[in-house]
Amino acid sequence: MSLPILPTINAFLNGLAGIFLFFGYLAIKRKDQQLHKRLMLCAFVSSTLFLCAYLYYHASTHILTHYQGHGIKRGIYYFILGTHTPLAVLIVPFIIMAIRYALKGNFSKHTRITRWLYPIWIYVSLTGVLIYLMLYVFSTN
Repeated sequence: MSLPILPTINAFLNGLAGIFLFFGYLAIKRKDQQLHKRLMLCAFVSSTLFLCAYLYYHASTHILTHYQGHGIKRGIYYFILGTHTPLAVLIVPFIIMAIRYALKGNFSKHTRITRWLYPIWIYVSLTGVLIYLMLYVFSTN
């Protein structure tokens, strides 16, 4: 099976962002602010690289990929896609605000945003990988 390179890179970057987010969360729970900061910036960079590669791929190829599964798999796929996509768009300004507040030292506002931003960002990262797997790895074609 030959996998398309940019969607594979995108899935990798999404997964990497999720890993950085998870370990960044663990770091702040252990009160290691420096490690948390580095890991969260890595998550931001991974997500930014993903977004650039994703936009480039869709702007340059004009390829629309359709899910080939049927039945319950199709419903699951479209539920995941239907929640992933709007949440991915919605979180971008909140990620920027959270980073801005943290860099300015306004940790109360940073924490207020990240309490709900973190689980959504993790969800978006993991469902991005799952969408890739369903389209390219576990497809029925």
